[in-house]
Amino acid sequence: MRPLVDRRAVVLGGTMALAGAAHPISARAKPMTKRFVRVRGTGFTLADAPYRYAGANLWYGAWLGADARSGGQARLVRELDRLSALGIRNLRILGSAELSPLKNSITPAFRDRSRTYDKQLLNGLDWLLAELAKREMTAVLYLTNFWEWSGGMMTYLSWVNGGRYINMNDPAHPWPEFPDWNAAFYGNAAAQALYRDYIRAVVTRVNSVTGMRYADDPTIMAWQLANEPRPGGSDAVAVPNLPTFYRWVDRTARYIKALDPNHLVCTGSEGLKGSIERADVVTATHRSSAIDYITCHIWPGNWSWIDAAALAATHDAGAARVRDYITAHVRIAEGLHKPLVIEEFGYPRDGPAAYDPAQSTMFRDRFYRQIYAAIEADGERGGPLAGSNFWAWTGEARAAHADHRFQRGDTAYMGDPPHEPQGWYGVFDSDASTQAIVRDHARTLARGSSVRPTGSAG
Repeated sequence: MRPLVDRRAVVLGGTMALAGAAHPISARAKPMTKRFVRVRGTGFTLADAPYRYAGANLWYGAWLGADARSGGQARLVRELDRLSALGIRNLRILGSAELSPLKNSITPAFRDRSRTYDKQLLNGLDWLLAELAKREMTAVLYLTNFWEWSGGMMTYLSWVNGGRYINMNDPAHPWPEFPDWNAAFYGNAAAQALYRDYIRAVVTRVNSVTGMRYADDPTIMAWQLANEPRPGGSDAVAVPNLPTFYRWVDRTARYIKALDPNHLVCTGSEGLKGSIERADVVTATHRSSAIDYITCHIWPGNWSWIDAAALAATHDAGAARVRDYITAHVRIAEGLHKPLVIEEFGYPRDGPAAYDPAQSTMFRDRFYRQIYAAIEADGERGGPLAGSNFWAWTGEARAAHADHRFQRGDTAYMGDPPHEPQGWYGVFDSDASTQAIVRDHARTLARGSSVRPTGSAG
């Protein structure tokens, strides 16, 4: 999720208790059939049947899974049950976090600059995957972050350059200095070595709950190179960096596939907004045969397509741009003959109490309907739009503080990461109208997936 340039706040803290083999899959649980999601033409298949899905983002899943003592695991079970009841079949999950000097990065983290990784969080990820398997849900795991809220690329660079970094929204380093600085990550050999060490550790991991190698686990649908990787922020930096960026995408994807030939690999790209607004850059980023499908993200508020303080006056103009954005990415996917997933889309709540679950979601609901209608219509014509993940599921959590800001030590993880106002984009368990839209869309896809083809064999 690309943050607004002027909204940054606090860090995540708290101590997680060890989760692991003390929580085996119960005898009554229904294990997921050992089959992998595949690509066929411009669609996905599962066990040779079309696989189109309604999904959600649950970045904090491993943190809940790691919390065995204070109720995190119990909450995770409840949240997964709620999502499963909505028909959600896929979750996009943060599978990395780098312990960082950046002021808005989360703690605890999966790793520091050493090659010793946090066992509690890794066991939490194990526990989460085991719970997903019970519900026959799949996961997309992203392996680092372009943005600072989980440490990410800036942190890797700080580990190998003598500790130099800049904070997002530092007035001394205005936009686009942060993304331009991050562009050095793709060509920095020392940073890439650390990054690959972590990739290897996770992709080849054996799940402490199930005893299954991650590489053999069909619960994982795909590995993702990063959350929203960009070649840079400005044309002046991004354009000359494009060959290095494309090479990083291709070589990293091939590295993952060498470790794990069973799973799909994708980029995590926003699409045009993360590609200096150029369709040729989106195409080149996803052209590698080691990249199995295309991703895009849609953020009308973050991109100033709407005014959150005047939704009634600006929603329709924003909706027109959303339509054009989807159409542009469908065209790119058709040109590459690969599936397309809208794996992040978010919209603010109505009115002045924008972070309060009591505030209405009329315009958000319209936005969700627009995204889902586009996916359903594209499916009817046999197009490449194969799935989506709304941002993000908050469920039963509520902001712990009156200012809706996360503070170190809080454990009520929400769909909005800790650097954001809590409740901004997340879907609460009380958002009945939004959930009804998600449920109806999931049912539509489930009916269609049983009968419709997903493209020619390929």
